[in-house]
Amino acid sequence: MKGIRQLAEHLDISIGTVSRALNGKPDVNEETRRRVLAAAEEFGYVANQSGRSLRQGETKVIGLMIESSQEAVENADNFFLGVTSGLQHVFARHKLDLLMLPCPVDEDPCEYLKRMVARRVVDAMIISNTQRVDRRVDLLSRAKIPFAAVGRSLSAGNFPWVDLDFEGVAERAVERLVARGHRRIAITAPSSEVNLGYVFVESYRRTLERHGIPFDPSLVIRVKSSEQGGYQAAHELLQLGHRPTAVILIYELMAIGLYRRLMEAGIRIGRDLAVIGFRDAPRARFLQPSLSCFRMSLYDLGIALGQTLLANMPAYRAFYPDGGRNIVWPLELAPGQSDAFEVEAQA
Repeated sequence: MKGIRQLAEHLDISIGTVSRALNGKPDVNEETRRRVLAAAEEFGYVANQSGRSLRQGETKVIGLMIESSQEAVENADNFFLGVTSGLQHVFARHKLDLLMLPCPVDEDPCEYLKRMVARRVVDAMIISNTQRVDRRVDLLSRAKIPFAAVGRSLSAGNFPWVDLDFEGVAERAVERLVARGHRRIAITAPSSEVNLGYVFVESYRRTLERHGIPFDPSLVIRVKSSEQGGYQAAHELLQLGHRPTAVILIYELMAIGLYRRLMEAGIRIGRDLAVIGFRDAPRARFLQPSLSCFRMSLYDLGIALGQTLLANMPAYRAFYPDGGRNIVWPLELAPGQSDAFEVEAQA
């Protein structure tokens, strides 16, 4: 691959002219620009961006930090496969690239992020899997690196985030089940310290108590957010002495494992046990009976997340004057047959 000097010699024009033509400067006539670009393509010339990045103090790259675990790899309906398309739509307008930064599950996420910050590989960060107390939020705030989070946290106070409406999902699911006579309603929750679990369970507790139903900690089943976690949740529900008549799931793919275990036990979903899922993952759409769950556009969520981040970066703030606010992202209930039966109210 020829360098810029070799391109200039080949074309018999100055290095400066070649450089300006490659960078789209207006003081180069169109015929010269055409020759330079054609020669660059012919010889496979690609500009070295590292030096320019050092001079300008920016990389034009946004990092998206995600958890890299066996669960994330095995679950093909990964949340971020949908979100990234919306992010890239926003970033492409500004010639920004998106870099996925998968943090190994056996590494401290804060230590992993410290390396990325020290190397200045990105101009800004999006962090996910936000913890109840998340040291990454404090780290990025102290380092004055623009960032946005997928999810809220108790850390650092005011910072930009977009979060799913876990409160609304739990509240509407409980309301729907209570209206059908259910009084003993179980819920799944993450086994980790991810903040969404606390938000989800607290809204569930408040809604139960608003209907005069005591909160029973034994009905909060803490498992991994995966198909296997759904299988385990169903197994634990079957072991309870006083079984619930309904269960609300916090992760989309849990429904697949839960259906499998209940089928093995001869429990008929929609007749013996009401089930409300979280999100309509593509694989879950083939379940029978059809799963009552919540829907949302991951693409639109990605757009909102990208705009929220850029609205907090000085170079792009003017493009998104209304984008700096935090967002609780709504989900729409899509009724199915998995919670179609009614029961007598129980004491």
